[in-house]
Amino acid sequence: MSAPSSAASLHDRAAGALMGAFIGDALALGPHWYYNLDELHADYGDWISDYTAPRPGRYHTGLNAGDPSQAGVLLELTLRSLVERGAYDELDFCHRLDTDFFPQIDGTPMAGPGGYTSQSIREAWRKRVGQRLPWGQCAGNADTTEAAERILAIAVRYALKPAELADAVTRNTALTQIDGTVMAMTVAFGATLGMLVEGHALDGELSGKLMARAKSGELPFHTVTSGKLQAPRPGQIEASTVGRFPSPDALLGPSCMALAARDPDIRIDPAWKVSLVYGMPCAVYHQFPAAYYLAARFADDFESAVLHAVNGGGQNLARAMLTGALAGAQTGLSGIPRRFIDGLARSDERVGLALRLASALEA
Repeated sequence: MSAPSSAASLHDRAAGALMGAFIGDALALGPHWYYNLDELHADYGDWISDYTAPRPGRYHTGLNAGDPSQAGVLLELTLRSLVERGAYDELDFCHRLDTDFFPQIDGTPMAGPGGYTSQSIREAWRKRVGQRLPWGQCAGNADTTEAAERILAIAVRYALKPAELADAVTRNTALTQIDGTVMAMTVAFGATLGMLVEGHALDGELSGKLMARAKSGELPFHTVTSGKLQAPRPGQIEASTVGRFPSPDALLGPSCMALAARDPDIRIDPAWKVSLVYGMPCAVYHQFPAAYYLAARFADDFESAVLHAVNGGGQNLARAMLTGALAGAQTGLSGIPRRFIDGLARSDERVGLALRLASALEA
């Protein structure tokens, strides 16, 4: 089932996914959360093409162009844990949150590194610090992509080991978000990113490959169909696979969006208006479809994919971060324009971490 690829191209894709996420995060820092597109254009012009600083009174005021948001900070924390421990070590990850990150926030929205603290992190902080609850009892019901933004590093690390990927992503997500649909969609996104790092295309066939992994038990999704979503034969009990998540639908979405992106009768022009089609808000069911669409439409064009994500307004930071990971996994680090690397805060350090994690993929 694995797509053949050289070690060099595999490592290039892995590093590209990580740096693509960091770049998408920082590109949207300035124009983050403009739901009124007229206001966005008044502040930043008709097309945002590079890193920008937030305007006074906005969500990340005080940060500089190229800086990370808190999502980027948490992704780097996860990446460092993976690199320094060699694998996903949940005790180490939680220790880093307790000692390195939580002391910098206070449970309010506008505090801490990156300028804004998401709902699920605020809830986890209140339960962990305020109520002194143990990890495992600190998750909340936020329906955002907060966990998906940090598990990108975990998905890259275990791209060649889908069962381990699903297990680690599920456990890490459950630390801060417990809603079943959010968890299923987050695991599916991680599995999709892993497939792209492995070398598969984001196309109409990808979901079938994901479903095959669900049927084999590698991905924890319940399935009852046989073949290409055909009805099971009477008495064919072996066609049913019981997984943690009651439906495989989250695995079917990527190919649906990829087919839409390539269908000549379906036109979203300019492509940034995908945010108006799938929705500008923060929830996973708005963000993942737009990211899949843009990454499929611009499979070999990192710049177009991530800039259309940024220019769509609303929760464009999550959209750009997720799109950047998918697009970077397809183009590789070598396919990301150099100006995006050069303009990123502490780019050499982050590239070094990304390459170190990428080198572990064969372990």
